[in-house]
Amino acid sequence: MKKAKKIIFWILVGFALIQFIPIDRVNKPVDHAVNFVDAKKTPEKVKSLIKNACYDCHSNETVYPKYAFIAPVSWSVKSHVNEGRAHLNFSIWGTYNKELKENMLDRSMEALKHKTMPLPGYIVYHKEANLSQAERTLLIQYFDEMLKSKTY
Repeated sequence: MKKAKKIIFWILVGFALIQFIPIDRVNKPVDHAVNFVDAKKTPEKVKSLIKNACYDCHSNETVYPKYAFIAPVSWSVKSHVNEGRAHLNFSIWGTYNKELKENMLDRSMEALKHKTMPLPGYIVYHKEANLSQAERTLLIQYFDEMLKSKTY
């Protein structure tokens, strides 16, 4: 019994100590001239869907939930945000070249079709990101029209 108490004590001490490992949650400033929804003058319905389902991981406008301030969960959240921004960052859309924009739009449409985005784990805590089939279709059509008209 004493051994179990010591183990629990040291686990709690370890948990308390890892809370002091800093995580950078500062968003870079957003230049609205290159931000996707602003630069493309995205229709309000589409803008709302993209902001609710994509922007937390794929922009410099991440809103970190309360659970993102507790280690080790904070490490996972920050890792997902960094990875998301590396694949596609809507905040710097206007800085991407033509081929990269085409590729990102194609990959976004595929992720929407196959329901791999938003991530299922994200949807659990962010109900507004749980896109209906009609909403997915609307986004796919919007991205497809951009590709066809080359207005990206």
